[in-house]
Amino acid sequence: MQQQIIKETFQLVSKRDDNVCNFLEGGSLIGGSDYKLIYRHYATLYFVFCVDSSESELGILDLIQVFVETLDKCFENVCELDLIFHADAVHHILSELVMGGMVLQTNMTDILARIEEQNKLQKQEAGISAAPARAVSAVKSMNLPQQIKDIKLPDLPQAIKDLKF
Repeated sequence: MQQQIIKETFQLVSKRDDNVCNFLEGGSLIGGSDYKLIYRHYATLYFVFCVDSSESELGILDLIQVFVETLDKCFENVCELDLIFHADAVHHILSELVMGGMVLQTNMTDILARIEEQNKLQKQEAGISAAPARAVSAVKSMNLPQQIKDIKLPDLPQAIKDLKF
């Protein structure tokens, strides 16, 4: 069903001319006239939001603009590959904007600050999780068998003679 909705949405949006408005009624699978598709087309990317009829079209267009600009700042000229290979980061950015259907934040500076904080936490966690691997690597590089061979032990018979009971 999800794939059919995506296909229907793409067919509705992609066949529209660039000089028409960016709002249209939802398709039959989405809910018809009760829902609207609001989209923006940037180069080869389409950003589509499906909202109920009570939402402000211009507000959603602004939200899409903030989302795209934020993606552009994070990925330095966002493209399809960024969205595919960094889907988790894209979802994180979107969750900074919208959660549970409610717009949380549209200030790009605040959004970018939250994303940078998240990136720092991920780097710290990567450092902690990599610590066992670094420890194993350090132990392997110590060449313990050779170090054991290089240990100088005293001559045992002489050591026994030197002991005083």
